[in-house]
Amino acid sequence: MDQFTSDSLSPVQLAAMRRSLSNGRSAIGRRSLLRAGGGGALALGGLGTLAGCGIPPAARSEGDGGSEDFSDKEKRVNFSNWTQYIDVAENDKTRRPTLEAFTKRTGIKVEYAEDVNDNNEFFGKIKPQLAAGQDTGRDLICVTDWLAARLIRFGWAQKLDVANLPHAYANLAPQFREVEWDPGRAYTYPWAGIAVVVAYNIKATGGREVTSVSQLLDDPKLKGRVGLLSEMRDTMGMTMLDMGKDPAKFTTDDFDAAAARLQKAVDKRQIRRFTGNDYTSDLTKGDLAACLAWAGDIVQLQADNPDVRFHIPDSGYITGTDVLLVPNKARHKENAERLIDHYYQPEIAAELAAWINYVCPVDGVKEELAKISEEAANDPLIVPDKEMSEKSNSFRALSPKEETAYEAKFAKLTGA
Repeated sequence: MDQFTSDSLSPVQLAAMRRSLSNGRSAIGRRSLLRAGGGGALALGGLGTLAGCGIPPAARSEGDGGSEDFSDKEKRVNFSNWTQYIDVAENDKTRRPTLEAFTKRTGIKVEYAEDVNDNNEFFGKIKPQLAAGQDTGRDLICVTDWLAARLIRFGWAQKLDVANLPHAYANLAPQFREVEWDPGRAYTYPWAGIAVVVAYNIKATGGREVTSVSQLLDDPKLKGRVGLLSEMRDTMGMTMLDMGKDPAKFTTDDFDAAAARLQKAVDKRQIRRFTGNDYTSDLTKGDLAACLAWAGDIVQLQADNPDVRFHIPDSGYITGTDVLLVPNKARHKENAERLIDHYYQPEIAAELAAWINYVCPVDGVKEELAKISEEAANDPLIVPDKEMSEKSNSFRALSPKEETAYEAKFAKLTGA
């Protein structure tokens, strides 16, 4: 049988996915690693539909992804999200206050499922229905930006009706407004930003600050105690920024130059290992003196260990996003849009941000967040200040051919 040729996963990409599951953000339940509960291992059976005899993609055709909207008749919305990625009540972990507030205000019941454990696995779940022009059973999904770009490219996402998104349209933070893969935010709105920063243990460095990727790769006093991320876009993007290249516009030559620089650091044993969420334990203990890290983790680590510090390099940092998207043939599109808009009210956004600790994409959230936690409101890793916002950079969208080639080069570099 023919494989899913338009965007199939090559053996290299599958290896990258498995690397992510064992070492990357998916490794221990991608969201809020330090919170109790919540796994998130990949159901490997999903690989069959993704990389084996898959269903060819439907032909792209703008505007035909809709169907009859039952929002007026059926006051419900089916929402699929990552594990541990929404606020819960302190005294009852089965309750989700911001969802309850939505139902109370609108009368719309939310069927909430924590069934997004890995982007590729989730794509494998919904691909057969989308390719066949069928309802996935989900009205709203939260996926990472690169997967959202793929769904839009295939014509498998529905354009959003701005009339149902007054708060989202008005309150989306400037740094999230324009992305090349979804001009004008026609199909998606961010749920949270994922910032990559330089982190270090001040005790392990002997009181020295670590402020750049150059320091991570070249400082002999850090030799053998540096961690880089196993996520290709994050590590390569940060390295290119350090070399003065724009990750939103880079060429293959730029990518290769960055890979060569990293290879030099690998060869001289500057880098202890390429890691995922498990860097948190090594950084806390001081086994890693410094590393690239995800901002949400650092916020949580600092609550228990004041020796953990971070720095935003002068060269900038990489920001990814998890976004909300309405898939084709969704039965309750308007209800889904109203739920998106709900989370762009600053008081609701503040409740969510205070719990998940990732970058909040809602402008004007700081005042509301301060009512919950002054510390969180003043943390630029949750509410970026002007300086941090100006240093934000995105990794450009890749074609399937580029993704295969770049993942192969990165896998060779990391020894995966």
